[in-house]
Amino acid sequence: MLGQATKYAESVDSVMLLIVGISVLLLLGVTTAMIYFVIRYNKKRNPKASQIESNNTLEILWIVIPTILVLFMFYFGYAVFHESRVVPKGAMTVKVIARMWAWEFEYNNGKKSNELYVPANRSIKLELNSMDVNHSMYIPAFRIKEDVIFGRQNYMVIHPEKTGTYIIACAEYCGLRHSLMYSKIHVLTKKEFEKWIAEF
Repeated sequence: MLGQATKYAESVDSVMLLIVGISVLLLLGVTTAMIYFVIRYNKKRNPKASQIESNNTLEILWIVIPTILVLFMFYFGYAVFHESRVVPKGAMTVKVIARMWAWEFEYNNGKKSNELYVPANRSIKLELNSMDVNHSMYIPAFRIKEDVIFGRQNYMVIHPEKTGTYIIACAEYCGLRHSLMYSKIHVLTKKEFEKWIAEF
């Protein structure tokens, strides 16, 4: 299942579409201007080049408008990024251990698993630890990725809403078998998760 599993994923997609949309408009604007100038000022129409004088209004506009656009994109991008860094009260903590070339997940009751099991509709704080080199935990369906740095604990926060099974990958080249460093996240109902966590 590769669909969106969280509102966070929808927010990331919205920011991406916003940035791509603005980029396409700028591309069309620049391309149109280039074509216009090529036709308007070609050698046949202008055998003798004329000096173009500065235009203060135009210069102010092409500084101010791009600056506003960049700040606009930054604001929405940062707002979505900030969502993934805030740990809500009552979040369940799972310790994530990355090593060449596998993932391990450890729960507060001591249970360990090679695949991540979490309940739906609950915030989960994943404490990221590397046992060897740098890795990067990437959950494509959740549109979230965080580096797992050797010698430093990092974290990511997820809030899965739809039950199902999703892919976990390593997105940082970590050696010979990096391309095989995959696992799964199983989003269960509360009852299913309580049953699973109690079994050893």
